Amino acid sequence: MTQQKLKQPVYKSNALIEASYRLSPAEQRIMLSCITQVRRDQTLTDEVMYSVSVADYAALIGSESGSVYNELAAAALRLKRREVWIKENPNGEGDKEETLVTGWVQSIRYRKTEGRIELRFTKDMLPYLTQLTEQFTRYTLADVAKMTSAHGMRLYELLCQWHAAGEREVSVKWLREAFQLGGKYPAIKDFKKRVIEPAVEQINEHSPLWCKWDQRKTGRRVSHLIFTFGEKTSKSLQKGRKEQPGASSTEKKDKNATGAIYGIPMAVIKTKAKPGESYEDAALRLLTESRHS
Repeated sequence: MTQQKLKQPVYKSNALIEASYRLSPAEQRIMLSCITQVRRDQTLTDEVMYSVSVADYAALIGSESGSVYNELAAAALRLKRREVWIKENPNGEGDKEETLVTGWVQSIRYRKTEGRIELRFTKDMLPYLTQLTEQFTRYTLADVAKMTSAHGMRLYELLCQWHAAGEREVSVKWLREAFQLGGKYPAIKDFKKRVIEPAVEQINEHSPLWCKWDQRKTGRRVSHLIFTFGEKTSKSLQKGRKEQPGASSTEKKDKNATGAIYGIPMAVIKTKAKPGESYEDAALRLLTESRHS
């Protein structure tokens, strides 16, 4: 897959970004590869077939395995059987919310001798992928191509939706529903360990964003998660993006006392830091303030 193809934009309506569904990384890659082929300047119909070749898929996952076609074909079939729950509000009235349950793919054509498969979107899916003039989210295929965590891919989309804000707070209940976890990881410690921590780690390692997270309690129960994020300013900062809540250590950052945090010079951080505020927290505050100034 060429760099040009990897840089092709993915456009999704915000309703689809926030929908409830579960796709494996392989299924996500197939779906996103097809979405990048959608022409936004033309009316999309459910007659159009979108192609994913073995060569492109192998390049996307960084594999030269001889079984790539079988993996691609199997993932496409699973995708055909997946459903997505999309909350709608057609009249713009809060008490008129509706939920659409539909599939992603209407049909699949296997072209083994040509080393590719073709997919046709369901008719219900079309409005969420084309002619989007407002309330949509955009990122590139390259942003998530190397991720191996389905939750990381989903979380990245949710952060991109609020890209300008640099912070997003969601309830644990809502996020579990969006990821269609069902009864998996009912204990919050397992949810954080198996879902949130790996997702944030993958975003920090593979995407253009750095991300930190924290939690908020209602009474004694963790009810909400707070994600703070922004554009990475240089490759040298990516390692620091992996830290989890409670792990922001002034001692660690002091080792980089002559450098920068989040792209802000240490000299500026030391001058602007508030009493009791760690250098990392001060840098994050200054970054947020500069974004909104």
